[in-house]
Amino acid sequence: MTKGIRILKKICFYVVFIALLCVFMYPFFLVLINSFKTNKEVILDALSLPSSINIEGYVKAFVRMNYLQSFLNSLIVTGASIVLIVVISAMCAHLFARRDWVINKVIFMIMVASMIIPFQTIMIPVVKNFSALNLTDNLGAVVFFYMGAHTSMAVFMYHGFIKNIPYELEEAAMLDGCGQLKLLFQIIFPILKPITSTIVIMDVLAIWNDFLLPFVLLYKDSLKTLPLKTYSFVGQYSTDYSLVTSALVLTIIPVIILYLLLQKQIIEGVSQGAIK
Repeated sequence: MTKGIRILKKICFYVVFIALLCVFMYPFFLVLINSFKTNKEVILDALSLPSSINIEGYVKAFVRMNYLQSFLNSLIVTGASIVLIVVISAMCAHLFARRDWVINKVIFMIMVASMIIPFQTIMIPVVKNFSALNLTDNLGAVVFFYMGAHTSMAVFMYHGFIKNIPYELEEAAMLDGCGQLKLLFQIIFPILKPITSTIVIMDVLAIWNDFLLPFVLLYKDSLKTLPLKTYSFVGQYSTDYSLVTSALVLTIIPVIILYLLLQKQIIEGVSQGAIK
């Protein structure tokens, strides 16, 4: 009887899991199938399968988005932001975790509290200040803002992870003549690999797919990122849904590839964080 109940629970778990998977994957499935349709087919029946495989939407979207330039813009913004977030957050979290100073506690609490502030509440002051400083149409300014906006969460995650690393390991390294920077980047940072992978994929998803900040700071067509280029297919009076869905697929493919490459590290980081 007990074995039968266990089997029944297992079956129920898989049924619920598969059902939830289908619910979450269905929007992606719709985007994918509609990207192979003509605009007329999408308008007539967006839920049906395409009558034939039509890649004309991909070709047009690739050309009209100036995909390579837009991809490079997104790559520069995302890559530079991630590098700065990871390096600065790891250094900051290590200092907070290993130095029991009052000022560290105050700054750490301020950083944690800042995570609840949505961008929409500070959007107007940000745009006004960046405009006053002539920082619009500047990819470096966008990177700078992303670094500040995402560092708090990364510091919070690194801090919890570093607190569980035995301090004796660092003491032994320092007795061997290891300096602070060498200690951080050669001893501590490799141990942070699982949580770093988690932070990287979280921030890549947030920054790569972000539309609002680039929309209010980047006006030149040559500087626009992929989400902004995708939005260009949405017109006031008409929209070519075939191009929109094709552009969406082209935009999310790099993130999917990154996730597949880091999947093992992400799962490891989440599981280790849960245990600790």
